[in-house]
Amino acid sequence: MTQAEIEIQMLAVVVAAACALPGAFLVLRKMAMMSDAISHAILPGIVAAFFLTHNLNSPLLILAAAATGVFAVLLVELLMSTQRVREDAAIGLVFPVLFSIGVLLIARYAGDVHLDADAVLLGEPAFAPFDRLVALGRDIGPRALYAMGAVGLANVAFVALFYKELKIAAFDAGLAATLGFAPTLIHYGLMTSVSITAVAAFDAVGSILVVALMVAPPTAAYLLTDRLRDMILLSAGLGVVAAVAGFQAARLLDVSIAGAMASAAGVVFAIVWLAAPRYGVLAGRRRRIRQKWEFAEKMLAIHLFNHEGLPEADTEHRIGHLEEHLSWEQDFARRVVRRAQSNGLVRRADDDLLALTPKGRAAASEAITNL
Repeated sequence: MTQAEIEIQMLAVVVAAACALPGAFLVLRKMAMMSDAISHAILPGIVAAFFLTHNLNSPLLILAAAATGVFAVLLVELLMSTQRVREDAAIGLVFPVLFSIGVLLIARYAGDVHLDADAVLLGEPAFAPFDRLVALGRDIGPRALYAMGAVGLANVAFVALFYKELKIAAFDAGLAATLGFAPTLIHYGLMTSVSITAVAAFDAVGSILVVALMVAPPTAAYLLTDRLRDMILLSAGLGVVAAVAGFQAARLLDVSIAGAMASAAGVVFAIVWLAAPRYGVLAGRRRRIRQKWEFAEKMLAIHLFNHEGLPEADTEHRIGHLEEHLSWEQDFARRVVRRAQSNGLVRRADDDLLALTPKGRAAASEAITNL
C-alpha cells in the first residue's frame, strides 16, 4: 500500500476504536439511536461556529458541535418527560429538525464553502491525507488522525476513570443514585463523550459511518459476552475488523471508503448475529431443537413411569402404542426411543416393549415433582 493508503487505514482503525468505547454504553443503556441523533444534530453547531470563525479548522467548531449534540439530547429528554412521546419518536422528531436546519444554512449561506451535505452524510477518508499537521516545520501526518487519536485517548481515560459509575448507571440507575453516583451527571458526561467523538469523526468519515461504528460493533459484542469489560474490548476489536475489511473492500471494488466500512460493520454484525455461540440465531435454533428432543424424552419417561406395575403396562409400554397415547407420528416416536436409549433412560425388554432404567425412573420422578 502507498503511504496515503496506510494513513487512511490508520485513521479508520482509530475512528473505529474511538467510536466503540462510548458506543458500548449506548447499546447497554438502550440508547443506540441517540448516536444517530447526535451525529446529525451537530451540523447546525458546526455551521454556526463556522459563520463566527470563518475557519473550518477552528477548535470552536468542535465545542459548538458538541454543545449542539448535548442540546439534542436535552430536547429528546424534554419531549420524553411529557410522557406523551416515546424515546424513539422523540429522537425521530429532534434530529431531522436540527439536521435540516444545518443543511438549509449551508445551502443558503455557505454554498461556496467546502462544507456540503454529501460530505456531511458520507464523509471521505480518502481526503484525510491531504490535510496535514505540521509541527516545528515537519509534516507529522494527517490532522484528522491526531484529532481522532486525542479523542480516542480521552474516551479511554473517561471509561477508565468512571468505569464503576458507568457500569452501575448502565444496569441500574436507581442503585447508582442510591450510592451517590449522580446518574444524571454520568448520563450527560457520556452524551458529551458521544458528541465530541461524533464531531471529531464528522469531517473525516461522515455521520453515517459514525453511527455504524458506534452501534454495529458494540451490538455484535453484546451478543458475544456477558462481561462489560470484555464487551468494551470486543467492541473496539470488531470495529477495527470492520474498518480494515471495509477499506480493503473499497480498494478492491473502487467504491466509497466510508460506505464500504459501514457495510463491513453491518456484515460483521450479521455474522455474529447468526453464529454467536450463546445468543446467535443458529445457537438459538440448536437450543430449541435440543429442548424439543429433551422434552419428548421426558414425556416418554413419564408415560412409562405412570404405567409401571399396572396391568396395562404390557400395552402402554409398547413402541407402537406411543403413536396413539402421545399423539406422535411413527417416525418421531421411534427417533425419541432411540435417543432415550442412547441417553440411558430406557431399554428394550423385547423387540417392541420398553422399560425404564434407574436413570430414566429418576428423571421421570424429578420431572413429575417439578410440574
